[in-house]
Amino acid sequence: MRFVADLHIHSKYSRACSRDCDLEHLTWWARRKGISLVGTGDFTHPAWYDHLRENLVDAEPGLFRLRDDLDREIDRKLPPSLAASPVRFTLSVEISTIYKRGDRTRKVHHLVYMPDLDAAAEFNRRLGKIGNLGSDGRPILGLDSRDLLEITLECGGYLVPAHLWTPWFAVLGSKSGFDAVEDCYVDLADHVFAVETGLSSDPEMNWRISGLDKYRLVSNSDAHSPPMLGREATVFDTELDYYAVRRALETGVGHAGTLEFFPEEGKYHVDGHRKCDVRMEPAETRAHRGLCPECGKPLTVGVLSRVEELADRPDGFRPEGVAGFTSLVPLPEIVSELLGTGPKSKKVLGEIDKLTAAFGPELRILQDVPLPDLSAHSELLGEAITRLRRGEVVRDAGYDGEYGVIKLFQPGELAKRSAAPALFEDLVAEPAEAKPRRAPAAQPQDVPEADATAETTAAPTPTPATGLLAGLDPDQRAAAGVEGGPLLIIAGPGTGKTRTLTHRLAHLVVERGVPPEQCLAITFTRRAAEEMTERMAALAPAHAPAMTITTFHALGVLVLREQHDRVGLSRSFGIADPDQQLAVALSVAADEKAAKELLATAHPAYKDALRAQDLVDFDDLITLPLALLEDDADLAASYRDRWRWVSVDEYQDVDEQQYRLLRQLAPSDGNLTAIGDPDQAIYRFRGADVGFFLRFREDFPAARTAHLTRNYRSSAPVVTGALQVVAPTTLVPGRELRPFGEHGDALIGVHHAASEQAEAVFVSRTVEQLLGGATFHAFDSGRVDSDGARDLGFSDFAVLYRTDRQSRAVVDALTASGMPFQKRSHDRLADRPGVERIVRELRFAAGETVLDRVRAVAGEDHTAYELLKPLAGDCGADFERFHSELALGVEVDTWDPRADRISLLTLHASKGLEFPVVFVVGCEDGLLPLRWPGADPVPDEVAEERRLLFVGMTRAQRHLFLSHSTGRPRSPFLNQLDGVFEQVGDARPARKKKETQFSLF
Repeated sequence: MRFVADLHIHSKYSRACSRDCDLEHLTWWARRKGISLVGTGDFTHPAWYDHLRENLVDAEPGLFRLRDDLDREIDRKLPPSLAASPVRFTLSVEISTIYKRGDRTRKVHHLVYMPDLDAAAEFNRRLGKIGNLGSDGRPILGLDSRDLLEITLECGGYLVPAHLWTPWFAVLGSKSGFDAVEDCYVDLADHVFAVETGLSSDPEMNWRISGLDKYRLVSNSDAHSPPMLGREATVFDTELDYYAVRRALETGVGHAGTLEFFPEEGKYHVDGHRKCDVRMEPAETRAHRGLCPECGKPLTVGVLSRVEELADRPDGFRPEGVAGFTSLVPLPEIVSELLGTGPKSKKVLGEIDKLTAAFGPELRILQDVPLPDLSAHSELLGEAITRLRRGEVVRDAGYDGEYGVIKLFQPGELAKRSAAPALFEDLVAEPAEAKPRRAPAAQPQDVPEADATAETTAAPTPTPATGLLAGLDPDQRAAAGVEGGPLLIIAGPGTGKTRTLTHRLAHLVVERGVPPEQCLAITFTRRAAEEMTERMAALAPAHAPAMTITTFHALGVLVLREQHDRVGLSRSFGIADPDQQLAVALSVAADEKAAKELLATAHPAYKDALRAQDLVDFDDLITLPLALLEDDADLAASYRDRWRWVSVDEYQDVDEQQYRLLRQLAPSDGNLTAIGDPDQAIYRFRGADVGFFLRFREDFPAARTAHLTRNYRSSAPVVTGALQVVAPTTLVPGRELRPFGEHGDALIGVHHAASEQAEAVFVSRTVEQLLGGATFHAFDSGRVDSDGARDLGFSDFAVLYRTDRQSRAVVDALTASGMPFQKRSHDRLADRPGVERIVRELRFAAGETVLDRVRAVAGEDHTAYELLKPLAGDCGADFERFHSELALGVEVDTWDPRADRISLLTLHASKGLEFPVVFVVGCEDGLLPLRWPGADPVPDEVAEERRLLFVGMTRAQRHLFLSHSTGRPRSPFLNQLDGVFEQVGDARPARKKKETQFSLF
């Protein structure tokens, strides 16, 4: 059976698509066009998926047809020449992936096909962990193309790279892709067996690249409205079923060729710059070194240039055995040329109604209806179709998002025929001239290469040094090389704090002979401890395993495991999660209110009940070891003797009990290294006290002080602006922070929005602009151009706010944009639904690994299992570590960890992170600094709020945006900014709404 298939279309749930893109209209137009198999498009969109499930019924294997009642209604509206021809649907979707690989942003679109609705549902479930499927029928995912292919294969489908050459969003596109399909899909590339040529190329162009011989070339319409169906399509000579189509694409048997645009009609065929009305052939582009002669910006390099760049065969080459193709002009465009009116006009559509009623579907008219029959109906139409079938057309190529124009008559030719019989008794009008295009400027004689490197402050060559300290800058080397005794390192943001500390430890054990088992390094988070462990393994692989690198609370677990009998516990004691704590408190309290009071006050009765169940709670992990050491001088001395070299990261964040614990471990003349920055002390609400940092010299009179002042993270305007903000209340006398490295020189953007919602839209649009566009619509609407960064992905953006409530508007705006995002969370595992049950049920058998046990008890709770599986795999058979880390809390992400997403965080949660682009929203008095309405400012609290903004600003590497909205005064902290910012996209007065005139119906 020979049939035409259009397997790339969109539904009404895709951006910039007609509301008529529903199953009924698609079926009607498929019959009118002569298409037997149509992709559903957009099956990942929840509403469209439900529509498909409700209105499609099973047909041939893997295919669907419209419900009988709906199908009969469509036939009733069609002439006999079109009615009753079968139209089948196959489940399809276009996926946009935007991600970083090899320090370059990749933007690739893919077509995914599934054999049944259950497979599609599983695919949707998997993608739901990666991005937002509900905002656009073509979802945007921060996922590597290779990983998307893996998920597709695991769900039973297959994948075809979409519009292979399109500059912005394609595997081989000039702006975003790769030089070979295999480079995109790497180890899974053999599972790709077909590629879509796109509107701006045809098979003859693709035949010039020998690397594409292994792929079947397919064409589809990428229709955004039903009338666009079939403008390109693929022809099959197989049974009409999903598996036969797939086999034809895999083997070539039954793949009968394609129906194509003339490639010049595609909107990215040649090179150009639409804003400057400049269009160039490849040779002209090379002569101008890829730059627009009008504005000097890079041209959008089109498909023809890209094909020539990768071609290894001459023009006109045809490989043996490949399927052919036919180039067509859509029938509405032909009739439009003859009538001199738009192809969507009622006059054109009316004439096509007559033609299809007389001769059958549009594709049959273009290819198969005998020419004498057409000429008998209209001499001009017969002549036009004759020229089309011969390939005799006038071509005006498209460029930079503007469609080209294909004509069948030379300019003025139809006017000469005006006295001839008109088409269907209408006067023949002369079609409008193709839009004149500005000729390119004269070929430059000597155009210098564009300099992509911005002026930056380069780090001076460090003083020559040897060994492990050789790679450090002078400040870092001076701090890391201190021999012994107390040492305070004041490390500003981005100055290489962890690098300095790890090199110091490696220097001690490798080059100065300090026994590694005498080294204790304490951090505040498990993530920081893991990072330090990894770095030490790289710097001192033979010594790192003997060192103790841990968090404060994990250190408490270690001490309690060793001293369990002193506190009435077994060595395998458990750590109670919040529900267990409440249950224990209820066992000794009259009611829940009293139980919560016992918990809040750490009442002895509650603690005794915990011990009776061989449990401790989170607070016990510090208080119990501290009590042991303070009550037993000999025990404290033994631990001091064990760890003679103690290092503490983020010392400004210690609370009173952690401070007292450190004093037990490190004598006043001991080898204690404390590193941190008092201007980043922002956790007073957790009990942290920066005063311990400020009194370090009093506690350790022999201490030396080192300063790290070279910031390698942020651009010069960001560093300068952050210093200006913190200066009024800085806790570092003579605060110095100098920018080093290449981060550009973009000024800080300060934005005033009309509302909180408008502020969020500003964030969304700015992200898309900096990405260089996330959708075709962004380019076609002129909202963004090609000036975006080529090395930014979604994970390079962060939106920071003072309170979690402020995230709501940002969530709404990003959801509407379709860009993937995640609210970063530091919740404990035990707080996750379903996890606590699994934790309670963990009872290990002899020889059983943690992962085996987790698998055994997970049962049907797949979400909980997925949460626990990575940690269980890491811990192996180390049951104690597994229990400890569960209770201490690890950062868990129910999203697919392979995916990139924009990060949404509170300012407090952003500490320790960095991003190329940072937005701080809500820079308003009352939010930053935060205080209750009408409350008087408290100086110490305002100072910490100022430090909080300092922390947020210094998370930014290249671009920093500070925004505020109408309704509150802007933050007084912004008043310190001087000479380092520019106003961007400020609020405009709201337009007055037009009065609505209601229809009678």
